[in-house]
Amino acid sequence: MITAVAASVVPAVPLEEPVLATHREHLIRASASLWRVVDRREHVTGHLRVVATPEGTRYRAERYVPRSGGFVEVGSFWSPDDAVAVLRC
Repeated sequence: MITAVAASVVPAVPLEEPVLATHREHLIRASASLWRVVDRREHVTGHLRVVATPEGTRYRAERYVPRSGGFVEVGSFWSPDDAVAVLRC
């Protein structure tokens, strides 16, 4: 299910870049807790947002949807690799 991404508070201190297990994509920092996911052809496939929760760190995959005029969440995962993988579809 795709849901609209709600605005969240950005941490004052930038978070460390998530480490990906594969080299199919790389990350480019967009803000303190947000990275652009870029494939080997240098195309941006979406965003990876790091969200601190009481249960631990979650990795939110977001994709731009022109008809909505913004980004939508396509999934929230415990692993940055799982979040990036969903953006390949």
